[in-house]
Amino acid sequence: MPSIIKTLGAAVLGLAAVSTALPAVPRLTRGQMKMYEHAKRQNAAAAALGLTDIDILQFALTLEWLEATFYQQGFAQFPAADFQALGLQQRQIEDLLKIGKTEEDHVILLQGAIAQAGVQPVQPCTYNFGFTDAAGMVATAAVLENVGVSAYLGAAALVSDGSILTTAGSILTVEARHQTFVRTASAAVAVPQAFDTPLSPKQVFSLAAPFIASCPEGSNLVLTAFPTLAMAAGQGAAQAGAGATVQLQSDAAAGATHCAFTTGGVPGGTLFTPFDPAAAACVVPQGVAGITYVSLASAGPLDGVLTDEITVAGPMVMQVS
Repeated sequence: MPSIIKTLGAAVLGLAAVSTALPAVPRLTRGQMKMYEHAKRQNAAAAALGLTDIDILQFALTLEWLEATFYQQGFAQFPAADFQALGLQQRQIEDLLKIGKTEEDHVILLQGAIAQAGVQPVQPCTYNFGFTDAAGMVATAAVLENVGVSAYLGAAALVSDGSILTTAGSILTVEARHQTFVRTASAAVAVPQAFDTPLSPKQVFSLAAPFIASCPEGSNLVLTAFPTLAMAAGQGAAQAGAGATVQLQSDAAAGATHCAFTTGGVPGGTLFTPFDPAAAACVVPQGVAGITYVSLASAGPLDGVLTDEITVAGPMVMQVS
């Protein structure tokens, strides 16, 4: 698939070479230079992760397969009466069914975009969602839709092709509508914070990996998941307040010095608090609210940026009140 930004970049470089003979003529306009520098940053960030634009589309397709299959299995397992028992009205149940249908449409769109680039799209995997009732399905849907928004938002900085970025953006806005509907149907605050949270592809894959039992040959991503992180026995990740002490468990905890709380609206994206290895605990910082992604880190940088390089385990999803 040709890249509009890359093509522009090539043309700009050619213009710069020719214009060296005419020093009195500006080589690039301010707008052209901004576009060129933006493309360079995106290409560098994606290259650092070893990802091309098509890899990012394959990653998005993997998530859409997961979400589409999630709704298919849930609706096949639980009749409408089970959702009515949760207090959902008929219109809300129809809207929930519509969410599943739009996830299937996202799959079709991404398959077409990847195939047009001459690449075989990844196939659906075998999943284990773990829900046993309609209430569990709705709770898991709330997590998946939030992760979907964070995935597309985080990938935007890595895509260099303008047409691919627009396609991803058109899916992102719909995923955000899914997120708000599921929260409202679950009697949660519809808009818990002013900003959504971008996550790196590896962070997102780490959240999705526990649902994936196996994938067909050729459909495994180039990404690997971070070690898992969970609340210690007896504690629930669904409820936590700023200032509370939470105990965590992970096989990789020995390498951690800080807990990282990533959420929207925080400068840099993440707040860090010291990790107590003896108690395997840390304090939830002030300033986080709503859906928050918690990780263990080997450092607590003051700029508030959690990178893959310092991530030890996680993330896990916590609802901060």
